[in-house]
Amino acid sequence: MQKQEHNKATLGVTLAALGVVYGDIGTSPLYTLKEAFGPHLGLVPNHDNVLGILSLVFWELIIVVSIKYLAFVLRADNRGEGGILTLMALARRRIAGIPGWLLMILGITGAGFFYGEVIITPAMSVLSAVEGLEVATPAFKPYVLPISLVVLSALFLIQKHGTARVGTLFGPVMAVWFLCLGILGVGGILDNPEVLGALNPVWGYRFMADNGMLAFLTLGAVVLAITGTEALYADMGHFGKSPIRRAWFALVLPALVLNYFGQGALVLADPAAVKNPFFNLAPDWALLPLVGLATLATVIASQAVISGVFSLTRQAVQLGYIPRLSILHTSEREIGQIYIPMVNWFLLGAVVLVVLSFGTSSNLAAAYGIAVTGTMVITTLLSTTVALRNWRWPAAAVLPVAFLFLCIDVPLFAANVHKIVAGGWLPLAIGALMFTLMTSWKRGREILMQRLDEQAIPLEGFIENMETWPPTRVPGTAVFMTSTSHGVPHALLHNLKHNKVLHDRVVLLTVRTREEPYVEPAERLTVKQLSASFWQVIAEYGYKEAPDVNEILALAEPYGLAFEVMDTSFFLSRETLISTERPGMARWREKLFVWMSKNALKATDFFQIPTNRVVELGAQVEL
Repeated sequence: MQKQEHNKATLGVTLAALGVVYGDIGTSPLYTLKEAFGPHLGLVPNHDNVLGILSLVFWELIIVVSIKYLAFVLRADNRGEGGILTLMALARRRIAGIPGWLLMILGITGAGFFYGEVIITPAMSVLSAVEGLEVATPAFKPYVLPISLVVLSALFLIQKHGTARVGTLFGPVMAVWFLCLGILGVGGILDNPEVLGALNPVWGYRFMADNGMLAFLTLGAVVLAITGTEALYADMGHFGKSPIRRAWFALVLPALVLNYFGQGALVLADPAAVKNPFFNLAPDWALLPLVGLATLATVIASQAVISGVFSLTRQAVQLGYIPRLSILHTSEREIGQIYIPMVNWFLLGAVVLVVLSFGTSSNLAAAYGIAVTGTMVITTLLSTTVALRNWRWPAAAVLPVAFLFLCIDVPLFAANVHKIVAGGWLPLAIGALMFTLMTSWKRGREILMQRLDEQAIPLEGFIENMETWPPTRVPGTAVFMTSTSHGVPHALLHNLKHNKVLHDRVVLLTVRTREEPYVEPAERLTVKQLSASFWQVIAEYGYKEAPDVNEILALAEPYGLAFEVMDTSFFLSRETLISTERPGMARWREKLFVWMSKNALKATDFFQIPTNRVVELGAQVEL
């Protein structure tokens, strides 16, 4: 009985992983082969070229997805969690100084690339699916763009309601999608079995050798077959390694290979079908239902990417790379289901602009791939560092593997560089913008902490003076939020200066974020009594956890520090930042940091402090 329940639970998680993790890569057959033989490249769809492209796609799926990500990168988990920022945190754990700083830059660059990719992915996927209507009849052509915009708008509008209910359908729908991919592919292969010869890597080698620069440029289309691979690692914390691997080898990989080879067989038999080999592979009676299923699959793929960017943004906020934002939880049971209004509306606006600007999936393909391959290169470098420094694997074993991965990643990235002029500048520009914002915020916070430390009064001597020559004491507890544990909070000094009183009990509260996803309950709180009336509380959270002051107060009670909320006041320092010529950052970056600081979510909302118990005291800081 227990075994049956275990098998049922395993199947359920695997099915869920199928819906979330493989949505993007699962919809790549809609456009990969079409773009490889697109008119912009001019590659002739003859026997050798078709088998060459199929061979490259097949071995790309095997080496990049099956070996690199599923066998190697998925090992680099931070207490079960994955993602580019998690990988960066792991890589930096044992490395300090300039090498550690360079690893941080790589991680932030990878995060920037992800933001660039997430704007193109929904537009590219949904447009590719809806364009299937044109295959049914050219009369639908004028309606492709409006329908795509309606579908995409609806997708972003439902985000605030959460995806818990709809998410239960993701797995079954994607299972049906992959089964359809496989069935369509088998039909094409049976009509032309010689296409199976492309399993031999020699065809890929011949294609590259015979076509020279044209073959190199074609890699920019071939890489579309593995878009969304980063989701395998990013979503590891939601499903675990085993379900992700099981779903890939049991269903996703066979379905993708069969469908690509079926499309190839169709093109060999009818080269004209290369205009849209995916939909041409379907019988006429199944075309409209297939367009509907494809649209649903691309919506699911887009949802997975949107959820991924929400998760990445929360990690970046907690790790101090992005200002505090309003983060809403859409599920009482799933901590990973969140909604970030500012990010959602920014994405919607950007996606609509992208669709209107590019118009077709083929035009969008010209911008797609450069961010994906850039992230792949960074993932290889960071995961190799983790293998060498964290796992202590011998260099003789790690370096040849890294060299093999880079021999694939670097050419794929280089083959996409030519897309910059045709639209590839868009994800790079978005990535550069996010990189600038994240590094400016991180460096700005470091400078702010330095300036505050310069002005700080040592805590120990101050407390001794307060106990020896106390000012007027008033009943109640005062909690002073402070980012440092060794200096007197500015809010405390301002309160003494202006109000000339001190509460009977003073608590100095510091909230820190560790570079790990979760903190054990036993390690959450450190409570120390500094004197008869002064206490210090340090609360530590993981970057996937939401700090909650009410929870902190409740956890402090066993340490002899009980709180009565109606008798407790929270004092926060609200800094007014002024850009100066002092060394630190360029003036324009200082001004950018000041602007971000002004627009950051208030600490009272972020830390869930009761608003009617808060006193904010201003402080002016010159950067």
